[in-house]
Amino acid sequence: MSGSTAPRQQLGPSPWRILTVVISVLVYAFLLLPIIVVLPLGFSSGSFLTYPMPGLSLRWYEELAHNYKWLLALKNSAIVGVCAAALSSVLGVSAALALISLPPKARALAYGLFVAPLVVPIIILAVALFLFFSKLGLTGSLAGMVLAHTIVGAPYVMISVNAALQNFDTTLVRAAKSLGASPWGAQRRVVFPIIKPAIVAGALFAFVVSFDEVVISLFLASPEQVTLPIRLFDGIRDELTPVVISAATIMLFVSVGGMICVEALRRRSAKARGLQES
Repeated sequence: MSGSTAPRQQLGPSPWRILTVVISVLVYAFLLLPIIVVLPLGFSSGSFLTYPMPGLSLRWYEELAHNYKWLLALKNSAIVGVCAAALSSVLGVSAALALISLPPKARALAYGLFVAPLVVPIIILAVALFLFFSKLGLTGSLAGMVLAHTIVGAPYVMISVNAALQNFDTTLVRAAKSLGASPWGAQRRVVFPIIKPAIVAGALFAFVVSFDEVVISLFLASPEQVTLPIRLFDGIRDELTPVVISAATIMLFVSVGGMICVEALRRRSAKARGLQES
């Protein structure tokens, strides 16, 4: 009989794995339980945010559907979000394509400058945009809101597309050009099919960020350009009724739905680049 002994087989999960699971559950509970507790109040038949609820009703969602102020805010948020996402896509994709052609040091500097709006505190960015746009006459205008939200959203598109281009073989573009394709044709036929999921994911992220943005909007919006987050903020301050919870629920589902789509597109983009998802 050999003197060596076979390695012991682990009969169950390790204590560290159990501790990790417990901590994760506690963190998720801490983040989600307040939302789960509040959301049902949007279906209350009463006029106050109280438990137990007197009954269930859709009256507050009907209030949203027929109240001009809430509908205008939702419309403004949708318009600004879509326009900002479109402009962010153009700027973000252009920046990502430009970065891959730069030397490493210049690329790092340009990358840092482009993502600066994500690093600067939002209140400082809002004040700076307000002072700058005031001189241009863009405060209190829809165009100013779109441009401000584009500044915040474009870095997300650039980051998403830049990640998709990390393992891209640039010789494919040169090969397409050598076969007679124009520079634009090579980009359209070779590059864009690969980075398309990343572009859509970045655009969705930019839309969600714009849809939820409140600080910059508070500085730049006029009474006619009030967005849903601003209207929600005013509702919490002035009229704390279940209609506020109903509006917050809509915002929550828009944000969660957008993030689910972003994650699905991220996985698709990774698969297109030949990466294995863990």
